[in-house]
Amino acid sequence: MIPRNITFALLAQDGAARLGRIDTPRGEIRTPAFMPVGTAGSVKALYMDQVRAAGSDIVLGNTYHLMLRPGAGRLERLGGLHRFMGWERPILTDSGGFQVMSLSKLRKVTEKGVTFQSHIDGSTHLLTPERAMEIQAQIGSDIRMVLDECVAWPCTEAEAERAMLLSLRWAERSKAAFGAPPDQALFGIVQGSTFRHLREISARGLVDIGFDGYAIGGLAVGEGQARMLATLDYTVPMLPQDRPRYLMGVGTPEDLLKAVERGIDMFDCVMPTRSGRHGKAFTRFGAINLKNARHADDPRPLDEESPCPAASRYSRAYLHHLFKAEELLGQMLLSWANIAYYQGLMAGMRAAIAEGRFSDFAAKTMEGWQRGDVPAL
Repeated sequence: MIPRNITFALLAQDGAARLGRIDTPRGEIRTPAFMPVGTAGSVKALYMDQVRAAGSDIVLGNTYHLMLRPGAGRLERLGGLHRFMGWERPILTDSGGFQVMSLSKLRKVTEKGVTFQSHIDGSTHLLTPERAMEIQAQIGSDIRMVLDECVAWPCTEAEAERAMLLSLRWAERSKAAFGAPPDQALFGIVQGSTFRHLREISARGLVDIGFDGYAIGGLAVGEGQARMLATLDYTVPMLPQDRPRYLMGVGTPEDLLKAVERGIDMFDCVMPTRSGRHGKAFTRFGAINLKNARHADDPRPLDEESPCPAASRYSRAYLHHLFKAEELLGQMLLSWANIAYYQGLMAGMRAAIAEGRFSDFAAKTMEGWQRGDVPAL
């Protein structure tokens, strides 16, 4: 089912944790993989060279945001998103279903698609499965996502079932509209909230349609980590072994570690850059709030062993000062350090799976987070 020019290889397995590789004409994607979010054509506060140097093989763009600004037609005329943003490696585009739910105004869902008003200027748009495929083709993404309806938690079983069945019908239409481009892949999205039997119906339906990879959507929408992990426990085994598995919109370093432990291969989340813009750093010592006054006289870097200059060269006192002074450099440095930490965590997980020591790696990593960082004396 995966197109001839995009292939997935499962290289090793340690328990349920998987080491793999997705080969594309634009380069390989090592899995487990974290995709920095480039929603509107940029990973916020970073140069794309920094994103690549941190260890990123792929980034995520978003159909909803890019169709509104700068516009899919303009992107196509300018040579596609890769050229536009200066990133020649793979790009995955979310279909926009989640953003329609969370950002748009006056949303109306019908069998045909979803009509919504732009959160930018109030203009009205209709997004259908066919239009979502067309826009992603204009963007030029390497991996496209089907259009789905994502419902927030909590929701009733009836509401979750209605949205899941609609998403299945939309997935079939998305597949038909996608066709068979040799250099692009299409992923289906399993929905059903936290209801096991709905997830099973969704997964079986998508597998029957046949996709190049399978995403688990509708999580990290308010249900909490315990419910999310419980949903993964029964949903992941429903998905084919020989296809990539993508958990959408997740999450914290602990979320990533525990999801890989359950067999997830791909992730995206705004958390590393969003947290960086608000003064929060992720490190092997746990999360550090650089706005805290205790850092004002601390000469240590975030982590002297980090290969990322933002984490190893600048003192905590300086980073604290940048945020207190509202200097943009502070946001840039912490966003850079956080993306580097996330990619280092993924690299550590890949190495541990290859060597059959994932459980030990996970335990030691979490011990470091729980032990926390000791303030300078």
